[in-house]
Order: sequence, then structure tokens, then C-alpha cells
Amino acid sequence: MAGIDGKVIVITGASSGIGRAAARLLAERGAKVVLGARRADALETVALEIRTSGGEAACQLTDVSNRDDMASLCRLASDRYGKLDVLISNAGIGPISKFEELRVGDWEAMIDVNVKGLLYGIAAALPIFRRQGFGHFVNTISTAGIQMSPSMGVYAATKNAVRTLGEGLRIESEGKYRVTGISPGFVGTSFADSMTDPAVKAQIQQRMDEIALEPEAVARAMAFAIEQPDDVDVGDIVVRPAVQG
Repeated sequence: MAGIDGKVIVITGASSGIGRAAARLLAERGAKVVLGARRADALETVALEIRTSGGEAACQLTDVSNRDDMASLCRLASDRYGKLDVLISNAGIGPISKFEELRVGDWEAMIDVNVKGLLYGIAAALPIFRRQGFGHFVNTISTAGIQMSPSMGVYAATKNAVRTLGEGLRIESEGKYRVTGISPGFVGTSFADSMTDPAVKAQIQQRMDEIALEPEAVARAMAFAIEQPDDVDVGDIVVRPAVQG
């Protein structure tokens, strides 16, 4: 099945930023989107925007670090629309800091959301994909996993875990399911809000203000991968500002 029209797509982290941009773009192109995020009001606002524009959207309060939440979100898509074509695992946090600060709680939070959240998504969607005989995992990674920077050690490790898990899943699928990794650079989102170190947060926010892409640039990359025919697997896409080092 080539194209986007008619596909059922679950998107996590859909209340703002890249997730919101992806939801709007994919709905405009005819997808039925099922949206999950932790902020109920913002999530419902995105769904309402899509419906008002003539698109089809459902939403459900979702914490990706809760396995039952992820199972429920994917089940909502399958029960309401009869199938699930794509799971976009986009939710992520980045309370970055240097190791010497020993912000162990932040490390654990990044593992819970960025790694376990991805795994819970796989656990929720894979049985549906196996039953159908098709499916597509789209995972938001980061250029932080490609080029290491001070204070990003744990965050980059979680994102490289996403990369490794995705590749393992792709190989095991033997062509039955597609797996795409999208690695954004600096994008104009609320990503810095998850940072607990004030100095690092200010530094990252300043850099974002200077060079960041609009989230729609990443959404278009996701759409490109999704719209390919079923026998075409777009493995990895890096989307970053041209001036980003």
C-alpha cells in the first residue's frame, strides 16, 4: 500500500512540536491519526484542529513509560479503524547534564521515556502488525546519537539504544514490517522544557532560537518514509539545520 491516504497512524508525543506537526500533516494527506501525549488539554486541542480542518483524529491521554497506556493507545487505533498501519514513537525527554552532577533521577527518567517507552510501543503494536501481516515503526531519534556533545552522554545513549533496537527489529522482521529512524537536529520545539539544569537549558534554548528548524521539516521526512510502497524501507533520515555543525 503506497501513499498516506487511508492509513491509520498512532503518534506519541503528539501534543506539541514534531508530534503535532506530524499529526497535522499526515491528517491533511488523508491519514486517520490516533494521538497520545501526557498533556490532555493540548492533546485535545491538536485533535480538534485536525477535525476542524476536515481530518480524522482520535486521542487518548498516554504516558509512554506506562506499558498499559501504550497498549491501550494502539488498541484504540485497531478497534476504531480496524487496523494499525504505522506507529510513530516520537515522545522523548532530554534533561541533560554532565555525569559529575549525578542527576540519577534524570537518567532514569530518560531511560523510562526514551527507551522503555519505545519498547512498550513495540510490545503494543507488534502483535497487531503480526496479525495483519504488515506495519511500519517510525522512531524519532536525534543527531545527539550521531555526534557526541558535553552533557548529552546519557541522552545520546538512550537515542542510540533506539537506533539499535530499531535495526534489530528490522532484521528480525525479514521484510514483514518496515522500520524508519528519524534523527532531528535542532528543531523549534518545547524540548528544552524537560531540562532540569538551568544553565544547560538556557544554552540549548539559545541555540535553538538561533538555528532551529520548524517541526514541519521533520514531519515531511516522516511522511516521505510512510508514503513509500510497502516493499521500500527507508531506514535512516537525518534532518538538521544546514548550519548545524
